[in-house]
Amino acid sequence: MAYFCRKHSNVIAIAIASLALVSVVVLTKNSVNGFSWFHFFSSQRGWTGITNLGTTSSSFAFMTDQGKRKTLINGGKVSKEKYVLAGGGRRSDAKLKRVEAGLAMARTLIREAAEDKNCTSSLHDDLDYIPRGYIYRNACAFHRSYVLMEKMFKIFVYEEGEPPLFHYGTCKDIYSMEGVFLSFMETNTKFRTSNPDEAHVYFLPFSVVMIIEHLFHPLIRDKAVLERTVSDYVRIISHKYLYWNRSLGADHFMLSCHDWGPRATWYVRQLYYNSVRVLCNANTSEHFNPKKDASFLEINLKTGEITSLAGGSPPSNRTVLAFFAGKMHGKLRPALFQHWMGKDEDVQVYETLPQGISYHEMMKKSMYCICPSGHEVASPRIAEAIYAECVPVLISQHYIFPFSDALDWDSFTVQVPVTEIPDLKNILEPIPEDQYSRMQERVKQVQRHFLVNNPPERYDVFHMIIHSIWLRRLNVRF
Repeated sequence: MAYFCRKHSNVIAIAIASLALVSVVVLTKNSVNGFSWFHFFSSQRGWTGITNLGTTSSSFAFMTDQGKRKTLINGGKVSKEKYVLAGGGRRSDAKLKRVEAGLAMARTLIREAAEDKNCTSSLHDDLDYIPRGYIYRNACAFHRSYVLMEKMFKIFVYEEGEPPLFHYGTCKDIYSMEGVFLSFMETNTKFRTSNPDEAHVYFLPFSVVMIIEHLFHPLIRDKAVLERTVSDYVRIISHKYLYWNRSLGADHFMLSCHDWGPRATWYVRQLYYNSVRVLCNANTSEHFNPKKDASFLEINLKTGEITSLAGGSPPSNRTVLAFFAGKMHGKLRPALFQHWMGKDEDVQVYETLPQGISYHEMMKKSMYCICPSGHEVASPRIAEAIYAECVPVLISQHYIFPFSDALDWDSFTVQVPVTEIPDLKNILEPIPEDQYSRMQERVKQVQRHFLVNNPPERYDVFHMIIHSIWLRRLNVRF
């Protein structure tokens, strides 16, 4: 991990010395019908929602606006040869048809698996790991989808742009997963393709973290650096390649763990409304759309190392009912501190831990680890709790949990509404021992889906992010 986080150090040194030129140098380099897959986010029907075919959400309505298309073409922004109308009037494209035919086959196979109560269709083709149990919304459908993803899914990464703003990110802080993903995509040979015609999706490899770090002045606080960098990048790739204009961005994705990740997409209408936005800050009150956007976990790799992250104590050694330690910021935490800090030996809440008490050891000796949202909905404590095999107690609003298209968070977490924070002990203490033991075992089972491995391993957090993107691509039909 430490190696791939440093591999662009020389380039970064040069870039920092020339910050006034960096954005110029980087950027002078030369109705979609959908698969009604994600109805379960609102209906809780699970993977069976894939059996209904229909039209995607109204977020794409503007794509079928004839006046908009004429403006794009007649204004000289998009050539007629490169522009493929969404819906009726599509030009023939044999290569795209081959890609779509493969996706149509995948939809059919996944639908069959979702309806196979005995899961016989998946048992024969995976000797490494077969998803089973209550942690999955539909284990059979997930397994079938995952195996098809491994066999089929191809990602084209645009090569335009230079580090540190593109193709690179930090791997040593709360935003580390952004840098980890960018680093893995630079070296990945399984999913990455150099042939854009065979790609299912196209990755915009800018790093919001690095744009803010290198171009955002803390005193001037000009957020327009995000607009200039992201807008110019989309302009360049949309003029150089036909793929953005073909789908109006619907088969493209960006990824960010920065709090301002959603803001970075505001400035390009198609990126905001059409593209897949893979975000840690998956807040529906800020227009995160789970039908097309994907949530992933915030993991704080403080040193950049990934060894010894996981491991906990058995239930018999967990003597603390519930534990939290962290700063009092955001809208939810003041209530937690008001009702519980220093007031109960069973529910231990700290802003600063007393000297000699280890944060990670406290998590390992606690039955439940409290994970309230802070400034933003995502919290690295969820990953820390899962690593410590401590049942997470989730306190949030408008948060779409990571990988919730595949994972049933109700099976291995306790979710407490903000209004019930004063009753936290009364909620946790009556949970029967056998029910707690089942939840704790499921935390141990789900842990594999949140581990960071170098190189990535099957079903780990990198592959779960890829799988989330794969599902959203299945939701787009040309």
